[in-house]
Amino acid sequence: MIIYIIRHGQTEMNIRKVLQGRSNYPLNEAGIAQAQKAADELRHITFTKVYTSPLKRAIQTAAIIAPYAHAVVDERLIEMDYGPYEGADLGHLPPEMLTFFSDFAHNPAPDGMEQLSSVVNRAGAFLEEIKNLEGLEGNILISTHAIAMKGILEYLTPGSGGAYWSKYIGNCAVYTAECRNGRFGIPKEWKV
Repeated sequence: MIIYIIRHGQTEMNIRKVLQGRSNYPLNEAGIAQAQKAADELRHITFTKVYTSPLKRAIQTAAIIAPYAHAVVDERLIEMDYGPYEGADLGHLPPEMLTFFSDFAHNPAPDGMEQLSSVVNRAGAFLEEIKNLEGLEGNILISTHAIAMKGILEYLTPGSGGAYWSKYIGNCAVYTAECRNGRFGIPKEWKV
């Protein structure tokens, strides 16, 4: 089995540089075009199963890439819960958020936000569950969000020391990881 992990396409909140978190915004025109470009790049791959976050932007991205597949919504793929910081202007963040964003790996999330360890734990629970599903094989698409995707990558790379937390993951970026003999390999960025 090979998993393909994709971040959703662009939304208006991405353009406005707003921390959208679990707000349920759809893709904008550019986001639809990004997802279509990703679909074109992945056109030779048939996905035997598709999993997605429950948020519109991830569901739309999955539907554009694999319109022939029924997407299974899984709450564990939802974006990080930003709590009281949901909707914050990324250009004018409060000091505690600036501290957190300056070094994700070493600074805890501010009060009211989901901790990164929680993101990794739910990502890991999801991956362990699909890895052990009888008969699940082939190519699996996972449509999610930037921080949730980083949680998946951190789980798959326990020796990373938190390196993925500060890595930029653009809209419709794709990573792959192979699962062989019940073990996931190290994820690789899909190069176009």
